[in-house]
Order: sequence, then C-alpha cells, then structure tokens
Amino acid sequence: MTVGYGTKQVGDVGVFYREAGPRDAPVLLLLHGFPTASHMFRDLIPLLADRYRVIAPDLPGFGNTTSPGRDAFDYSFDRLAGVIEGFVEAMGLTRYALYIFDYGAPTGLRLAMRHPERVTAIVSQNGNAYLEGLSREWEPWQAYWRDPSPGNREACRAALTDEAIHVQYAHGAPAGRLSPDGMVLDMHYMHRPGAREIQLDLILSYRTNVALYPQFQAYFREHRPPLLAVWGKNDPFFIPPGAEAYRRDLPEAEIHFLDTGHFALETHAAEIAHLMGDFLGRHLERDERGFSTTD
Repeated sequence: MTVGYGTKQVGDVGVFYREAGPRDAPVLLLLHGFPTASHMFRDLIPLLADRYRVIAPDLPGFGNTTSPGRDAFDYSFDRLAGVIEGFVEAMGLTRYALYIFDYGAPTGLRLAMRHPERVTAIVSQNGNAYLEGLSREWEPWQAYWRDPSPGNREACRAALTDEAIHVQYAHGAPAGRLSPDGMVLDMHYMHRPGAREIQLDLILSYRTNVALYPQFQAYFREHRPPLLAVWGKNDPFFIPPGAEAYRRDLPEAEIHFLDTGHFALETHAAEIAHLMGDFLGRHLERDERGFSTTD
C-alpha cells in the first residue's frame, strides 16, 4: 500500500492532502481536528486502503495547506467548509463516507447538509454535534463567544500552548501507547508565524457550530445516514453523552467507547479500523447495490 501526497488549488487556498487505495473503491473522506492535520490519520490510512480510497486533506490554517493571511481570508468554519467543498469537487468526488473528528465534525456536517446525496455514511470519532457533549473545559471559550473582548480572546490563548497540546494528547490515554510524534508536530505547527491568531479566530467562530447543532440534528433525522460513533471515553473536552446523544436522532447509530482520550487514533488505530471495517463493509456494500442510505 502506497500513500500519495498532493495539493489541489481551491481559489486562493492550496489544499494539501494524502491519499491511498484503489481509485475505483468507495471513498472515505477523513477530516481532522484541532490543533492537528491529516497526519493524525497516518496509522489509520494503511489499515483501510486495501478496501477503500482514503483521502485526508489539511484544513486551511492547519498542516501543509497554504492559505492567505487573516487580512485576506476569513478563518471561520463556514469558510473552512467552503474550501473543503471546493476540494471535494476538484477531486471529482460524488459519493463518500465522512470520518469527522473534533473540528472536522462541524466542517463535515456542513458539507453533509449542503449535499446529503453525497454522504454514504458517517464515522464520528469524538466529533460532537450535541450540547451534552461539551464538558466544563469549554467555559473560557464560551466566555469568549458571549463577549469577544480582547481580554476573553487573550484568555483562550492558554489552549494554544505546548502544555495544552500535551494535555489534549495525553489525558486519558493508556500509559505507554502514546507516540510523541503527532503531539510534537502539532506543537511545531502552533509556533509558526500567525498560527495562534488564526486559531483564536476559529475559536470565536466555533460558536457558530454550536448554533448549528439543531440543524445538524435535523439533517440526521431527515436523511438518516448510517452512523458509527467511536469515542475515546476519557476525552476531557467531548464527553461520552455527546456520543450517546446521536441515538436520539439516529436510533440505529452504532456507538463504541474506547479506554483512551481525545486523540483516540494515537493509541487505538487498529481497534478503530476494525470497527470501521465492519460498519462500512455492511453499509457501503448495501449502498453500492443501489439502495438509498435513507431507506
């Protein structure tokens, strides 16, 4: 299995992506979260690429995607979703399953609402769409949403430090199973010029995601995408009730908890690949036989 790397130009953004698997296989679109990039899928992609065409882009402001400065580009979740929508079209993707994690959830769910006919299934790995999923750790960000003052913006800067990134990775992860590679690379990305201000803009924009939760949930009820929730149960930010809440709108959602933290792929890529292989094997094969995923 060979992983390829490329860039697609979407307006003034050069979207970096990694890709593996047969070009005629069902497509999996993997959307990363904060503060990472598509390298978070480095262990998962080889485990799925024998059966699927796996594509993982870096969002604007993250990883190796190149995008304009804040004076020329609106770092908001609407804009991120617009760029990824353009990327999907540039890649010629008309049907895909979504893997949504952290920031990838509101980005991917915007795509799903705009083009429900394209989405064959959803895998949510600590990708939240419910108020129940937000822990008390969100309070500094919520204060910034309520009052976007310079002081509240500055208070959110604590989430961008090396120490905070270490907590995101290490909290709740089993001892001895957490590689430092992804964590250290994300720390490096955060030290690039302008990176923290971009992230502070996105932290403020995150309030639009919470406002969209009712619309995301309406999408689930109307279009009933097959959904697998795989959750690091020790995640201090997106807590288990956020996974369980999916069944309120999708009673057939499959929900699994793993004894790990927020970055579950760092410690449980093999387990997640196994769950995905079983779930996607059932639902994507049914979809390919001509049945609607909303039957």
